[in-house]
Amino acid sequence: MFTSIALTGLMAVTAPADATVLRVSESKRYLERGDGQPFFWLGDTAWELFHRLNREEADRYLTDRAGKGYTVIQAVALAELDGLNAPNAYGHHPLIDHDPARPALVDGPANDYWDHVDYIVEKAASLGLIIGFLPTWGNNWHDGDKPAFTPENAAVYGEWLGKRYATAPIVWILGGDRPVENDRQRQIIEAMAAGLRRGDGGRHLMTFHPRGGSGSSEYFHDAAWLDFNMRQNGHGAEYERYINTRADYDRQPVKPVLDGEPIYEDHPVSFDPGRQGHSVAADVRRALYWDLFLGAFGHTYGHHSVWQMAAPGRGPINGPLMPWYEALGQRGAGQMQYGRRLIESRPVRTRVPDDSVIVAANPPTAVPGAGRYRMVATRCAEGSYAMVYAPLGRSFGVRMGVIAGPLVKAWWYNPRNGEATAIGEFANTGERTFTPPEPGEVLDWVLVLDDAARRFAPPGM
Repeated sequence: MFTSIALTGLMAVTAPADATVLRVSESKRYLERGDGQPFFWLGDTAWELFHRLNREEADRYLTDRAGKGYTVIQAVALAELDGLNAPNAYGHHPLIDHDPARPALVDGPANDYWDHVDYIVEKAASLGLIIGFLPTWGNNWHDGDKPAFTPENAAVYGEWLGKRYATAPIVWILGGDRPVENDRQRQIIEAMAAGLRRGDGGRHLMTFHPRGGSGSSEYFHDAAWLDFNMRQNGHGAEYERYINTRADYDRQPVKPVLDGEPIYEDHPVSFDPGRQGHSVAADVRRALYWDLFLGAFGHTYGHHSVWQMAAPGRGPINGPLMPWYEALGQRGAGQMQYGRRLIESRPVRTRVPDDSVIVAANPPTAVPGAGRYRMVATRCAEGSYAMVYAPLGRSFGVRMGVIAGPLVKAWWYNPRNGEATAIGEFANTGERTFTPPEPGEVLDWVLVLDDAARRFAPPGM
């Protein structure tokens, strides 16, 4: 059960401590819960969740995502799609006269915009979900000559929001798909971050959602308030976008890194449907494994209909292919959980990216490959396992010596259904070639190599 408590005249959503506390690990490579267990960020971009869905619809959406193994829902308080003017499902607006220092509040439950946000945050918590909470989309602090936010009201709004959700299970995500181009914009973000910290007492982690093709590290890597880096590798389908996750992994000082917006399922590829069509489940699976094996501590999925909560009667953005409630069942949305299961089935704390596991062919554009066919690898720094993601059914060689012990147990893991098949045990010497069970450009596989002495359960179990 959840209760609401009075906090300096405001309402604060509360939740059990084990659901609300996240922290950066001692290694600075991943997040963990308050009990020290690694936390896998499997997110979904539901940017318009607070703004466009009513309570019954929000229940349906959140229940679906919890059932598919998601752990984080990324949503925006002051939404992108005319969020200051177009009311929510109950006719409520978030602010008085577009002033962030004056939230529109009405006494009593379920009487204003923020009561509805409270409901969704609390419902998510009841399902074990954390809200990746964007105080505003970037247009409200970036666009036009006089955006709604100033450094002064950003601080006031941040503190108010921080107090209201001081004990809720959330992570703060500043930014909202915009670059920081001048000192005033930087001051607005810094002021909002400081206000949030004053409001919640530093309880919640904080990051920044950047524009497409960039990362928070470009603007705020050294900022004390930035607990981990978030990238938006964006809506292209080529590996060259995702290698930037590794660049942030290697950045000093070390901070965890996450792709908070990769290519969405059923999205116009690179915003160019006339030439490249719309993405499919294979595209979002590649992004998942590329990011994870390049060093990300988790991953965010997105669907082009779900982020905007597309529905009949709403103006479509960039050609959604179906309403949001049909998109919930798309193949890629359900397949993300298999990546989480795979990573969690082996030691997390010692996992590092290492493409040198793969033996390069001549030419290397075949193995490890390029474009949509790039293979990537990750391994345990202590030698207990290694994994290679192959986006297609092409034979490839691996260096067995990265595994400890005289025997290696090998598996094929199917990213499309989460099933693992044992290949056999092999002497841990030299190089060995493996051929995926089926050929084809969209039939991807993960090769898992274990130190046989560790007797790990099948991958994904």
